[in-house]
Amino acid sequence: MAKRARSEDVSEPDRVEGYPHPRETARLVNHAAALARISRAIRSGRPPQAWLISGPPGVGKATLAYRMARYLLAYGATDKGPQDLAVAQKDPAALQVAAVSHPGLLVLKRGPHPETGKLMNVLSVNEVRRLGGFFGMTSGAGGWRVAIVDTADDMNDNSANALLKMLEEPPSRAMLIVLSHAPGRLLPTIRSRCQKVILRPLDEADVEKELARLLPDKDAGERASLARLSGGSIGMALRLADGEGVALAREADRLVDNAPAADIAAILSLGDKIARMSDGLETFGAFLVQTLAGRIRARAGQANLDRWIECLGKLEASFRRSSALYLEPRQTVLSAARAMAATSRRAGAL
Repeated sequence: MAKRARSEDVSEPDRVEGYPHPRETARLVNHAAALARISRAIRSGRPPQAWLISGPPGVGKATLAYRMARYLLAYGATDKGPQDLAVAQKDPAALQVAAVSHPGLLVLKRGPHPETGKLMNVLSVNEVRRLGGFFGMTSGAGGWRVAIVDTADDMNDNSANALLKMLEEPPSRAMLIVLSHAPGRLLPTIRSRCQKVILRPLDEADVEKELARLLPDKDAGERASLARLSGGSIGMALRLADGEGVALAREADRLVDNAPAADIAAILSLGDKIARMSDGLETFGAFLVQTLAGRIRARAGQANLDRWIECLGKLEASFRRSSALYLEPRQTVLSAARAMAATSRRAGAL
């Protein structure tokens, strides 16, 4: 697939530059069991009004959510469409979803600050409150309304409570799809009111196969390396493929390996390197979080993982805040290394 130009009129931090956004993507890689379960619920005529789709970044959560939205907006909760919930790309509903112009779809995500224009580091309560007006509208021609929260991890306490209020009084002929990388950190009451779907990291072979389609100009050895480093995430593999991505991913891996005895000089040098790169801090933070999350998953069931999960949440918030506020990369990376060192002393190395 050839790279495409990035849209300049919509701020989309979740887009991998040069590739289609999930709302423009008809192809869902793997996750057949999750898709079949959702399909049965929607095509039965009485689907749950709220879904919580969770999993690591880049494994297809948003792609699945937009697939659900396109089907509901094209066919409603009926069995008139195909079992895999596919909607033809030239269908009016699919065209409107891709163009962000369908009146029956609302997507809530972090947006630019009204005063500074910079991307906010939280999904604001005012943004979540838009759900009330949207779901209060009369749907045209007996159609459905679909809202996607991408992602709930970006909510603060106020926006989480606003979302909970909407879940407590769900409207008819409406569906709320909540996406989350770390559902365990959401309010228990939010989780309990949603039908849960968990998307696991993709197999390395599946990632490599998809990269052969998306990155035909790279040789097989490089694609295999990207698949190995991706942690089962096609989105992460594509980020790795761009510029110095592979080198940054290896630096993230090294930082986790050396957590018990961090090399301060090397960390400061890494911070300087990141500062010289475009979007370096955001990219490195994503790789570090992905690496740490993968290590935690690999040791599921072992003692003291709660401390590492807490550390993971703090690092995720720290890098998001630092990227949004353009803070000093050296200090952010050094703080991350110190947090991991402290966690290693209390909970053991990963």
